[in-house]
Amino acid sequence: MKAIVVSQYGDPEVLSYQDADIGKPGKGQVLVRLAYAGVNFVEIYQRRGTYPRTLPYIPGSEASGIIEAVGEGVEDFKVGDHVAYVHQPGAYAEASIINARSLIPLPSSFSLEQGAAFPLQGMTAHYLLHEFRKPKQGDVVLIHAAAGGMGLLLVQWARHLGARVIGTVSTEEKAKAARQAGATDVILYNEKDFAVETKRLTDGHGADLIIDGVGKTTFKGNLEAAALRGHIVIYGAASGPAEPIPPNALMIRSLTVSGGSLPNYLLTRDEMLQRAHSVIKGIQEGWLKLTIDKVIPLDQAAEAHRLLENRQTIGKIVLKIKA
Repeated sequence: MKAIVVSQYGDPEVLSYQDADIGKPGKGQVLVRLAYAGVNFVEIYQRRGTYPRTLPYIPGSEASGIIEAVGEGVEDFKVGDHVAYVHQPGAYAEASIINARSLIPLPSSFSLEQGAAFPLQGMTAHYLLHEFRKPKQGDVVLIHAAAGGMGLLLVQWARHLGARVIGTVSTEEKAKAARQAGATDVILYNEKDFAVETKRLTDGHGADLIIDGVGKTTFKGNLEAAALRGHIVIYGAASGPAEPIPPNALMIRSLTVSGGSLPNYLLTRDEMLQRAHSVIKGIQEGWLKLTIDKVIPLDQAAEAHRLLENRQTIGKIVLKIKA
């Protein structure tokens, strides 16, 4: 089979399209013929060596496809089932062997393209808005990178919960996308100080909840933008890790800072399915929409990485495995 293989860390050019062997499914595993793979920023960190992996490796941890073979002991799935998964390695490939407990069954109303676009970002949006400070009617929620695939889902979900949403973006085009998703106000962070603007837009109140996947360039401003007893949740560091802060910086205004990582909120199969079904339900009911910005062939994975790390996307990028 064909796959993208990384044999050395570096720029997108290290993503090599070549032959690879994955073997056969063992006990509790299935062989999935992959159709689409989601592209996520964590794969850029891994490719650069920021999050090292054992070389060589096949990148990607989110995909959809059709079960082609079933290993011993698998009872909940059969050949021909349409499935998706997240946090299993080797998604940038024509096929992958997956632990059956990690599979999400896709409803008949879902396309395989949708199946690769929702698991990581959709379930991340769910835990970010339900596990720390669930927004209630009238709360102010500040969402950074509000026009990315993650940001657009967060904007829609926070509005669905009744919050007033303020988003930060880099361009007018992205501002339009964030507003269409439901953001009440949008700040162009390269033109205005988002902390000052957040306070101005809320008559000095600030944001009750701040959700930040950017990190280094936003964290200090978050402390200024947060409301009294506000909650800041960090789930990524697209601009680099945030600088350390003294505890007194939180104590003075009774702020809370939390960190989140999706695997810690998918500790059991029941928990994973509950989050996945919440996302699927929102999409089926129509208040949650996936924004797939680009569908790129697998052998052009390097271009997908360039677009994502240069922030040239509005929504999600997926790789199409087969023409």
